[in-house]
Amino acid sequence: MFPTPPARDGAALMTVERGLEVLRAFRSARTPLTNAELVRRTGLPKATVSRLTSTLVQSGFLRLVPGKREFELAAGALGIGHAYLATNDLLQAAQPLMQELADRLDVSVALGIQDGIDLLYVGYRVSRKVATLRLGVGSVLPMSTTSIGRAYLWGLAPPQRRQLVQEHVRRAGAEGKALARAIDASFAELQATGTCAVLGGFQRGTFGVALPIRVGRAGLPMSMSCGKADIALNLQSEHARIAPALKQAATRLQDLLAGFDGPL
Repeated sequence: MFPTPPARDGAALMTVERGLEVLRAFRSARTPLTNAELVRRTGLPKATVSRLTSTLVQSGFLRLVPGKREFELAAGALGIGHAYLATNDLLQAAQPLMQELADRLDVSVALGIQDGIDLLYVGYRVSRKVATLRLGVGSVLPMSTTSIGRAYLWGLAPPQRRQLVQEHVRRAGAEGKALARAIDASFAELQATGTCAVLGGFQRGTFGVALPIRVGRAGLPMSMSCGKADIALNLQSEHARIAPALKQAATRLQDLLAGFDGPL
């Protein structure tokens, strides 16, 4: 019989988990955050957040913005992220194909996975031309209002999909019914064509065309999108232009990563 772990091990694990929650609250926009904003984003008690930010500053994962009561990510946190991206076989293998598609269509190309109820960019390549939507790896987008988010939802098993959609609708409050109709419209588009297009789902004057993919031996759910900033676009024509190339690239990517084994 194995000995029962000391109670303090559970407390230590909870502290680590909460520390990671605080770090994950910092998004790719690199906007400094106060303790009050971290409380809002994490849902943790004010005293807990204050204690964690102090510890994370001392350990080199956060730093105080000079002259302010705001925190930003420090070298310790950034080093872990860059090391992960540089050594992840799946993401490294996907980069050339994504860059080829971005240059071919003059768009940005993103790979996304779930991050709580949001969608996290884990892969991102942009056209070498300048007229593109520029976000980046680490960007967190709303899952319910963007093409890449809705494509991810569509690719999930129905019970998971329903649960996530219901949570988004609940959080939308008075706008919940309108959001549910918009999500259903994207699902119908995905059912009929294999892709969905959304205008202004994240930023005004931008659009995205996306589809769900499954990669590796475990069938890891992800989504892939092409996006662009264009205030004078015709969404229907852009969708028609992009969708065939995106589908082709997605098939190539899934074939390329078919032997990938393990979580992302």
